[in-house]
Amino acid sequence: MELEPGVEGLIHISEMSWTKKNIHPGKIVSTSQEVSVQVLEVDPDKRRISLGLKQTMDNPWDAFAASHPKGTIVEGEIKNKTEFGLFVGLEEDIDGMVHMSDLSWDIPGEQAMNEYDKGDMVRAVVLDVDIDKERISLGVKQIDNDPFADAKAMKRGETVTCSVVRVMEAGLEVETSTGLPGFIRKNDLSRDRSEQRPDRYAVGDKIDANIISVDNKTRRVNLSVKALEFAEEKEAVANFGSSDSGASLGDILGAALKARMEGGEPETETEEDKS
Repeated sequence: MELEPGVEGLIHISEMSWTKKNIHPGKIVSTSQEVSVQVLEVDPDKRRISLGLKQTMDNPWDAFAASHPKGTIVEGEIKNKTEFGLFVGLEEDIDGMVHMSDLSWDIPGEQAMNEYDKGDMVRAVVLDVDIDKERISLGVKQIDNDPFADAKAMKRGETVTCSVVRVMEAGLEVETSTGLPGFIRKNDLSRDRSEQRPDRYAVGDKIDANIISVDNKTRRVNLSVKALEFAEEKEAVANFGSSDSGASLGDILGAALKARMEGGEPETETEEDKS
C-alpha cells in the first residue's frame, strides 16, 4: 500500500479479512484500488509499516457473540469433517466447531461422527465464543437434556425394575424403568452360584435389582440381583422372626413370601401353637 509518495506499508494476508484465511490478496483487493486501512505498527529501524484492512470492518466474532449468547440454538451446514469434529457454517462466513464428544449423549464420538456427512444441515447449541481466538464451540447433544442426569438422584441400595436388552457371557445389559442403561454382572445375578447364568434370561425379561453404583464415566448404572436377595432376607428376618424365636430361615422366608403374595402380614405363631 502506498500511503503517500515514497511511503509504503504492508498488509499481511492475515490482516486482510476476518473470515477468509490464506486467500490470494487479489481476490480481496485490486491494484490501484483505494482502501481505508489501520496502522498497526511502525518500525523506524526496519523502515516497515504494518497495516490492517480487516480492522476497518466490523468484527463478525464480536457481532456473533453479542447476538448469540451461550445456550443459543443455531443451524448451519457442515462445511468440513475432521478427525476430531465437525465445522459448521454460520452467519457472516464464520464457522463453529462441534467436537465429537459433543455429538451424542449415548454413543462414542467416533461412532457418532459416522452419522454426519459434509453438506448436512445440523442444529446445535452455542457452548462458548472466544473472540480473541476466533473460535465458536457448538454442541449437538446439548439440544436435548442429558438422559443420565436423572441418575444423580439414584441412591445405592435402591430397588429398580429393569428390562433385559442384551444377554452377554459377562452379564446382562439392561434398561431401568426410567430409561437409563444398566449392567448386572454374572456374579450379581443370584446369591446361588448355580443360578448365576445370564442365559437364564431373554431380551425383554423384567428383573428387580438393587443399585450398587452409578458410573458417570461409562454412563451406566451397576445393579445386583444378589444384593436385592440379601436385602430382602435381612428385611424378612427383621419383620417375621429370628433364630432366637425358634424360627428357621425357611420359615421366615416362607412367611415373608406368603405375606407378599397375599398382600398382608403373616400370623405370628404363639408358644401354645408350637406345642
